Amino acid sequence: MKLLLIPAALLIAVPLFSQTAQTPSPLDGIWLGTLHTPGPALRVQFHLHQDATGKWTCSGDSIDQGAMGIPCTVTSATNPIAIEVPAINGKFSATLTGDSLSGSWSQGPGSLPLALTRQATALASAVPLPLPPDPAIPAVSVDQLKPVLDKDLAAALDHGALAPATHGGVTIGVYQHGVRRIFSYGTAHDDSLFEIGSITKTFTATILAQMVAQNKAVLTEPVRNLLPPGTVTKPSGPEITLLDLSDQHSGLPRMPNNFAPANPANPYADYDPKLLYAFIAKHGVALPPNAPFLYSNLGVGLLGQALSNRAGVSYPTLLHDEVTGPLHMTDTVIAIPPALESRFIQGYDAEHHPAHAWDLDALAGAGAIRSTAADMLTFLEAQLHPDHLPAADLATPDGKTLSAAIAATHVIHAEVGQGMHIALNWFHIDSSDTFWHNGGTGGYSAFAAFNPTNDFAIVVLSNTSPGNGSITDALGGHIAARLMGKPAVSLAPAK
Repeated sequence: MKLLLIPAALLIAVPLFSQTAQTPSPLDGIWLGTLHTPGPALRVQFHLHQDATGKWTCSGDSIDQGAMGIPCTVTSATNPIAIEVPAINGKFSATLTGDSLSGSWSQGPGSLPLALTRQATALASAVPLPLPPDPAIPAVSVDQLKPVLDKDLAAALDHGALAPATHGGVTIGVYQHGVRRIFSYGTAHDDSLFEIGSITKTFTATILAQMVAQNKAVLTEPVRNLLPPGTVTKPSGPEITLLDLSDQHSGLPRMPNNFAPANPANPYADYDPKLLYAFIAKHGVALPPNAPFLYSNLGVGLLGQALSNRAGVSYPTLLHDEVTGPLHMTDTVIAIPPALESRFIQGYDAEHHPAHAWDLDALAGAGAIRSTAADMLTFLEAQLHPDHLPAADLATPDGKTLSAAIAATHVIHAEVGQGMHIALNWFHIDSSDTFWHNGGTGGYSAFAAFNPTNDFAIVVLSNTSPGNGSITDALGGHIAARLMGKPAVSLAPAK
């Protein structure tokens, strides 16, 4: 699921700099940032130095993949900055402002936002490397899975990602051929409530499909039509549609440039519709020619706000009316009611410090939902069998369209790259027929997947944010491999 693929053969060293320019370039230095892929987040580090002759020395590190010292080339040292990594066909283009480089990374089709910050010192030049995959065992049924996971997670529970000192906990839900099971490890309980982060986007897609099925919206209509009158000028050419926002081909950046949280520990709380509309008014809604895949929290947040405008209700109300209400998902909420507060597990950042919960306003459609493994299994079972929803789910006016709407969210619309496509906010791995999405907030990470061919679904909810040491995505893939009898990524701590 990684978009940034670094061959192991590139684990090489690059000579240190021997000369120093008399007047260092503003670009000279160590630069670090995080590339947020549809899979795990990847830390990227560049070492840039200009010697006395004006010659640049450049190397790059993909910290979380253990690939260090990858040769690169500075092709432009003034705005727009341009760096190329020929060995992996990668390019970074950015604008330099003080100690910040803001731009995009491309490697093959499409691009992803990447912001780098100048560092006083580099991260370690060697990082733990993952263990070889666990050998394949005969395919395990959901009824046989618990003792297998107990064994596979033993090291992580003893001295790894779920060791007592980390405060880490995971709740796992698995469905297979009509049987569902829930397992918890570490500090989590079967009914613990977690933030699911960007998996919220698949709920926003379901709302979109519901409103299309109810003739309240059209996939191909401009998002401008769903914004307050006068918000943004109509462009002269093609413009961003609801579909473009949902399949991540709108051309909008990952985040708006007027995002300046008052509280970095709860960064989305004060980004309101007024700020969102101000950004859209300035940015415009013109659709770039041949817009590539570009993962955008802004885009799906805008979609959620636009659908709320069309419905005339708040996003939490719309979520309940169109999805969680008909599916009887009573533990899936945005604002936590008093009855659920005791079950909302404390979240921790990647360094295992307590993290503040995240509250989202205008961008709620991109990542505001909290849920449990049981409720998420209900949602995933509905993905697997939308034509067999219980009669009670179909009894409400909005429930009548739900089967067709869920099926519509699985229709492939665009290419992502690396053997993946995207439907309505669901990513699709072509080789295995697996639909998936993951998510992360300041103190939580989550993974959800369903496989129609093999009739299984998996959800993994963790109270640790994505980053170094998180095993949420790996655990989801590990379980899928066990269900299919394939070699599984090791869950033991890296060496």
